[in-house]
Amino acid sequence: MTDTNMTDMDKTHVIDTARPITLMWWRFKKHKLALWSLYMIGFLYFVAAFAEFLAPYDPFKHSKLHAYVPPQQVHLFHEGSFVGPFVYGLDRKRDPETARLSFGEDRDKVLPIKLFHRGDSYHFWGLWETDLHLFGIEGGRRDRLYLLGSDSLGRDLLSRLIYGGRVTLSVGLIGVFFSFVIGITLGSIAGLVGGRVDAAIQRAAEFVRSIPTIPLWLGLAAALPIHWDPIFVYLLITVILALIGWTNLARVVRGHFMTIRNQDFVLAAQLSGAKPKRVVTRHMLPSMTSYVIAAVTLAIPEMILGETSLSFLGLGLRPPVVSWGVLLQDAQNLRSIALAPWLLAPGAAIVVTILAFNFLGDGLRDAADPYQK
Repeated sequence: MTDTNMTDMDKTHVIDTARPITLMWWRFKKHKLALWSLYMIGFLYFVAAFAEFLAPYDPFKHSKLHAYVPPQQVHLFHEGSFVGPFVYGLDRKRDPETARLSFGEDRDKVLPIKLFHRGDSYHFWGLWETDLHLFGIEGGRRDRLYLLGSDSLGRDLLSRLIYGGRVTLSVGLIGVFFSFVIGITLGSIAGLVGGRVDAAIQRAAEFVRSIPTIPLWLGLAAALPIHWDPIFVYLLITVILALIGWTNLARVVRGHFMTIRNQDFVLAAQLSGAKPKRVVTRHMLPSMTSYVIAAVTLAIPEMILGETSLSFLGLGLRPPVVSWGVLLQDAQNLRSIALAPWLLAPGAAIVVTILAFNFLGDGLRDAADPYQK
């Protein structure tokens, strides 16, 4: 027997004895686009988790003198000499004819960018107070670093984008968690019990699906008092998104359960004395793992788009809460886009996030498919 044959036999033995989660990971790694999407999503949630440290400034700190500052260019050389990463100071001018402010580079003022810079104080995760940031510039009190520009109030767009990612990305996770708990629970009950219980759950799902979403949000926006705590409004938005988004999953779970509830492996588990909860969680739900995984990764971007759209229209989260949808409100008119196109940066972040989740869902669905070669 040759070494090649031994190698093939060893590989076959490893594959036959590997755990399902290991086989799933091996298949997933072959999907390069999905693997890079996983890295991107992990990076986005890492940035959201450490937003206070990674953001150079407080997202609410404004400067009247720095409204609509364009993104600053990072330089390495000054007058032919290597200085390291730095930006030039801002040269503020006003057009005498149009009275419009414009900003250029003050070549006489070099502002080095330093790592682990001491800046605005914050409470890290609400546990302790510190003023340490990943980077910042050394200069006077009026010197600021705008890598992505500033908005109409002179607030740093990069800092607001980082903080907004925490809210937008967490809305997707929390909303999907609630909607999947509701959908899987009601779908399992409907598929197992049947009869009047099934009919009642299906009528409830049809009622939820028949509600027009735009009039619903218009009514909620009018009903929610402006003085309510933004955190409470944030939680309310996630719960409402979950209550609307559970119907599709519940119907799919119901149909799958009604198909397999009389199959041999389910009947064997029931005859062996297994409780209904164990039959569902250990035997029936694992048989639709590939669909559940794909549905989760595709539902999260739907939740993100829902929050973003509602906040952009003024029906969802409102200032002072910072989310990507709230940030896009500054780019609602053509004048703002013409004067400050960098205000569309949250839109680019949303597109990248949605594409990453979609590619990840495709890769996970293929990897979880037991018939995938």
